[in-house]
Amino acid sequence: MSNLDRQPVPTVCGGRGFVAAEPVRELLSPRRVQLGESTEVRRLLPNLGRRMVGAWAFVDHYGPDDIADEPGMQVAPHPHMGLQTVSWLHEGEVLHRDSTGSLATIRPRELGLMTSGRAISHSEESPRPHARMLHGAQLWVALPDAHRHTEPHFQHHADLPQVTAPGLTATVILGELDGAASPGTAYTPIVGADIALARGARATLPLDADFEYAVLSMSGEAHVDGVPVRPGSMLYLGCGRTELPLRAESDAGLMLLGGEPFEEELVMFWNWIGRSHEEIVQAREDWMKGTRFGEVKGYDGSPIPAPELPPTHLKPRGRVR
Repeated sequence: MSNLDRQPVPTVCGGRGFVAAEPVRELLSPRRVQLGESTEVRRLLPNLGRRMVGAWAFVDHYGPDDIADEPGMQVAPHPHMGLQTVSWLHEGEVLHRDSTGSLATIRPRELGLMTSGRAISHSEESPRPHARMLHGAQLWVALPDAHRHTEPHFQHHADLPQVTAPGLTATVILGELDGAASPGTAYTPIVGADIALARGARATLPLDADFEYAVLSMSGEAHVDGVPVRPGSMLYLGCGRTELPLRAESDAGLMLLGGEPFEEELVMFWNWIGRSHEEIVQAREDWMKGTRFGEVKGYDGSPIPAPELPPTHLKPRGRVR
């Protein structure tokens, strides 16, 4: 999924200076962003003062939206580099096309995982005809320096492992949770899991004390470590936890995101993650010239032009917490 902001600002992220080294409870409010003609998203990452959670660098929550009489998601071809995109649905379908020739329809609780590596472009759209409702999340994972120039590729996994307990089913999207490992390729120690809670459920998830974590609320009413988290908001939890208590007031859906703190300092602008202002400048030039990122064949429409890049050389500086 694209960041369609036409006036984005380069963002410095990564580095342990942004990480809470102890358990915390920071409730993050979203920023509302229009995505295409009929889809509005709630952007949780990057957030003011909280740029990443492990290698998770970008989180959008959208829906549930009634798109029966609407075009639904319509995101024209756009570029990515230095990251992985994770497409996750609770309702609806998304048709994915990319410049490697991949074509796939992603359905609820199926993993669409695109590794941009050095360069890729893709489009995302609601199929025609499409389901009435659309509800999901789009996330990015920053690639470490050793893998950020890898060849681009796409993975689609319809069957994912689950962890179960009374009133709880956790589907492992990426990484590993309680011994269950996703088939999706991960390049850093990470976890992403979709958690379904039944009304009245009380459960405790095992965590890794070396990871930092956050929980995104997708639906329903749930308490995370005693904090009520409403749909479209995210609770940042910091590091140092070995378990996480959950309680559901109604049927509820959550996403657990975590990983080892990302030590490298990054520059993120529009749909690119690099290590310097110069890399972002080059990426924009390559996209506008039609080189490097390839062509998305089969999409009925023109690619999205890149926004103007502010003439600023960012100098990342971590902050101590």
